Amino acid sequence: MPPGAFALTTKLNRIATAFAARVRAGVAQYPRTLIFGLATLLVSGTGLTFALARLDQATPPLAVHQITEDLPTPAGRDTLADLSLRLYRSDTTRSNDTADTLLKRLGVFDPQAAAFLRADALVQQNLMGHAGRNVTAEADNGNALLQLTARWSPEDDGMFKRLRVEKTAQGYVSSVQTLPLRASSRLAGGTISSSLFAATDAAHIPDAIAIQLAEIFSGDIDFQRALRKGDRFSVSYETLEGDGEPLRAGRVLSAEFVNAGKSHQAVWFQPPVGDAAATPDSASSALTHGGYYTLAGESLRRTFLASPLQFTRITSGFQMRFHPILKLWKAHLGVDYAAALGTPVRTVGDGVVEFAGVQNGYGNVVMIRHGGRFETVYAHLSKINVRVGEHVTQGENIALSGATGWATGPHLHFEFRVDGVHRDPQTIARNSEATPVSAALRPLFDRVATQARSQLSSAAQWQMADVD
Repeated sequence: MPPGAFALTTKLNRIATAFAARVRAGVAQYPRTLIFGLATLLVSGTGLTFALARLDQATPPLAVHQITEDLPTPAGRDTLADLSLRLYRSDTTRSNDTADTLLKRLGVFDPQAAAFLRADALVQQNLMGHAGRNVTAEADNGNALLQLTARWSPEDDGMFKRLRVEKTAQGYVSSVQTLPLRASSRLAGGTISSSLFAATDAAHIPDAIAIQLAEIFSGDIDFQRALRKGDRFSVSYETLEGDGEPLRAGRVLSAEFVNAGKSHQAVWFQPPVGDAAATPDSASSALTHGGYYTLAGESLRRTFLASPLQFTRITSGFQMRFHPILKLWKAHLGVDYAAALGTPVRTVGDGVVEFAGVQNGYGNVVMIRHGGRFETVYAHLSKINVRVGEHVTQGENIALSGATGWATGPHLHFEFRVDGVHRDPQTIARNSEATPVSAALRPLFDRVATQARSQLSSAAQWQMADVD
């Protein structure tokens, strides 16, 4: 090695050793502020530059000059410790949170702030005791609270609430605002290995979206008995955000479910309010409320829903069974659904309440007439929410499940009668009629369907790539 190169290497080693010693000393003295200090120095144009040169026989000796310079701290700062840091941390509230446990989980250690949270009416009313609310804390480099913000969306009205606690010169103050949600779309997909919910959990898809998927395709897929290992799905859905933070899931925008090798597709379609094509006929008028359609334009809204509960399992089907109370074999003329006490029960179709009260082994029961030929029965209810003669619409909450009458435990007994004859409710929904998109709305629908095809194709490609 040339003498000049050896001298350069020795100088660089001494510089590196001295710099490392100063870094260790700085870390020991200012553990929290060192990184910020170095970042500040670099931004302000002061720093260290290391140049590497090829040191071989062709490299001429280099002149080496040592320069020593004091690095100034930013104006008005005596040491790096004087630099002000803003530290942020987010979490989700729990039902058993106290002011102290919430702040501790957010990395804040501030007795004054904890005392304010315990005493403030807005905080106690809107934050403590409420699980699942998004909360963000802003603290200084001494872990004292500067600002705490909580966000949640209590109603399906396109709005969210923001609770803010701020530190001022006079102390902490709190306020609550109501602001509009912002909708963004997300693509996701999954493969069935055991159940729909297991697959959506693995894909980090919210339960609300999984429930909607089951609802959308319930007329074509029996999610209780027809799912197969290897079935797959792709979905585009809304995420509703407040201040850029996701607060809850919105609506499924488009979806594809491949069950036993057969593809089922759906897209949400709702013409803009005031669309000239969406006024005269009844089909167009119904469409202004929105609904799900196949990409070919056939409505997925059947005359009757497949189930009077949002998502559950069948414990006893439409078949012969050994009656648990009468202790004899008897035809079971309906379907029993597993349901915890107080689960909302909905009507499967538009109709008029024909009976609402107590009747023999049914206990509390609601009977609804759907036109001239069809009747549905909802039995063993803990609470009835409708009256005789009341008009109800498909999906409306009419009661709560229970264990009244001849029931061994909480569940829902559901019957479907056609001209007074009991029929299997599982087959009725799949055979009920659907309405296609009207000719006037077809051009608008085709544009929506084209976009949906593109989204579902992208989601499916990403899913296959993940599997590979």
